[in-house]
Amino acid sequence: MSDFAYSGSDQAKQIGTSGQLPTSEFQFVNIPRISVQAFCLEARTSETIQNASLDRRMARTHTMVQQGGVAAAIATFQSAATPNLLIVESLSSAQEMIEELDQLAEVCDAGTNVLVIGRVNDVNLYRALINRGVGEYIVGPIDTAQLINTIGQFYSDTDAEPFGRTIAVIGAKGGSGASSVAHNLSWSIAKTLESDVAIADLDLPFGTAGLDFNQDPLQGVLEAIASPERLDDTLLDRLLAKCSDRLSLLAAPATLDQTYDFETDKFDQLIEVMRKGTPTVVLDVPHTWNGWVRHLLANVDEVLIVAEPDLANLRNAKNLVDSIAQLRPNDAKPFLVLNKVGMSKRPEIKVDEFSKALEVVSLAALPFEPALFGTASNNGQMIAEFDSKHAVASMFEEIAAKVTGKAETRKKSKSLIASLIKKVRK
Repeated sequence: MSDFAYSGSDQAKQIGTSGQLPTSEFQFVNIPRISVQAFCLEARTSETIQNASLDRRMARTHTMVQQGGVAAAIATFQSAATPNLLIVESLSSAQEMIEELDQLAEVCDAGTNVLVIGRVNDVNLYRALINRGVGEYIVGPIDTAQLINTIGQFYSDTDAEPFGRTIAVIGAKGGSGASSVAHNLSWSIAKTLESDVAIADLDLPFGTAGLDFNQDPLQGVLEAIASPERLDDTLLDRLLAKCSDRLSLLAAPATLDQTYDFETDKFDQLIEVMRKGTPTVVLDVPHTWNGWVRHLLANVDEVLIVAEPDLANLRNAKNLVDSIAQLRPNDAKPFLVLNKVGMSKRPEIKVDEFSKALEVVSLAALPFEPALFGTASNNGQMIAEFDSKHAVASMFEEIAAKVTGKAETRKKSKSLIASLIKKVRK
């Protein structure tokens, strides 16, 4: 990343400058499904973070505590993706701490919030760290309430960018396999990237996410949108089915006892609440074209079109790409995944020609493997669960990395100081 992400608040800054915040001023918030890694130097700091991770307000987080401070963090993230929140403890002097954190910035990924715990109570140091993009600096030793409050402030700032990113997956034609791609994409984000993900099956009458994930929840999407004014993170947690430690599902009812005609903005509140609590939200969008689908595609962060390499799919994909470009002229074009490539005796459009005609980035060309996909689906498994060594499993890992922006996680950026120079020059 160019520099550390910053999501601090005015209240959190008070902690950094004074080292203390009166207990009466703590305003606890429930912390979203984030990954937290801490690198400590003192045993009491490790214990405080461990205790905080057991608090109900951090119940949805995945917290790992290690020893070694900044040096251990640098060594760890030379070849690994950084978490949503990184906590490092330093006992160094002001200048040494700045030098350590400049080195840490070179191995941190974009979007990582960094919380530093130090012993130097100096407002000038605090300002220097904040100017470099450090999310927050706390003068230790810290207590559990202080830590929880500070972490909560990273994700409670109403002026900050939304926490979670939304990815809509839609097929260019019925039967193109968009749902299979959406489900396997979600599983790869959770398993391979070790990032929490929530998937919503928006094909209410015919959705297959419950079957594919071997889940049979009594409630799901329909209940979530029934009373938008009542929907909050607490209610959403009750409606989400837990598919794995990091993957949650909001299933479709998959029944035909009613019609599912919705107002244009019917899903807005649901998506907003999901984004507040989960780093990645995948939306399995049915192959249809109406007001709410059009509205949804106009407002998500990324669109992924799944198509087969034939003429009808090309025409439909072209219409989708052009329509989405009109809806969101300042956004990047949709991603493309070609599916069922190499079907025996079927005339096909070449992969390069297909993506060139659409002028979009093709993330993968998934081969026609009916036995593989069919057996995995019947077993209620994802491809990587059924056969982790199959080439298709690796393809889904690549799709997950690219669509979430983590394909370059091992290509670390320049130092913080160089980044600041660039900003000044601009």
